[in-house]
Amino acid sequence: MKKLDIAKYIDHTVLKAEASLNDIEKLCREAVKYGFASVMVNPCNVADAAKATAGSFVKVGTVIGFPLGANTTATKVFEAEDAVKNGANEVDMVINIGRFKEKKYDYVQEDIAAVARAMKGKALLKVIVETGFLDDFEVTKVCEIVRDSGVDFIKTSTGFSQDGATVHNIQLMKSVLGDSLGIKASGGVRNYEQAVAMIEAGATRIGASAGIAIIQEAEE
Repeated sequence: MKKLDIAKYIDHTVLKAEASLNDIEKLCREAVKYGFASVMVNPCNVADAAKATAGSFVKVGTVIGFPLGANTTATKVFEAEDAVKNGANEVDMVINIGRFKEKKYDYVQEDIAAVARAMKGKALLKVIVETGFLDDFEVTKVCEIVRDSGVDFIKTSTGFSQDGATVHNIQLMKSVLGDSLGIKASGGVRNYEQAVAMIEAGATRIGASAGIAIIQEAEE
C-alpha cells in the first residue's frame, strides 16, 4: 500500500489536554501536506483547525462526550451542534458505556440517535464504543445498536482507556456490519504494519496521533 493510499484513511489526531494552538496549527499543516482524511482535535480547537485547513480537502473532526461518554444526551447534542457552528465536518461521540454494560440498550440507542438527528445533513457522525470494555457478544450487540441509530461510522476506542483497536474486533465489527457503516480503528495504531492490518481487517478509517510515522514507514 503506497503512502497516498494509506494517508486518505488517517484522521490525524491531537487530543492531549496540553495541546497548544501551535500544536494544532502544526497538525493541520501536516494533514494538508500529506493528504490525511481529517484532523481530529478537541472542541475548543475546532475553529482554529477550520481556519488552518481552509481551502484544502482535509476535514475537521472533533470529539463529543469525550472520553467517558457519561455526559447527558442534551449535553452531547449541544456539543455536537456547537462544534458544527465552529467549523467541524465530523464528530466522534462516545456512547454511555455504563448504561450499555447495564444492558440499558434503549437508553444507549436514543443517546446516539439524538446526536444523529442533530447532525443529519450537517456532519459525519462516528460513534466510539470503547471495545476494551466489551466481550465479543457485547461488540456484536453494540454494532447492531449503532447501525440502527442513523450514524455513519462505528469507532473502536477513545485511546484514553484500557486497550485500543484490535484486528479481532475490527474483523468482528465487519462481520456484523458488512458495508452498512464505516469502521474506524483508533487507539494504539502507531505504525504502518498495524495500520495496514486494520485496513485489511475491514477498517475504513484509522485514528492516530502517529500519522507521520505511519506515512514515513510507508515510504520506506
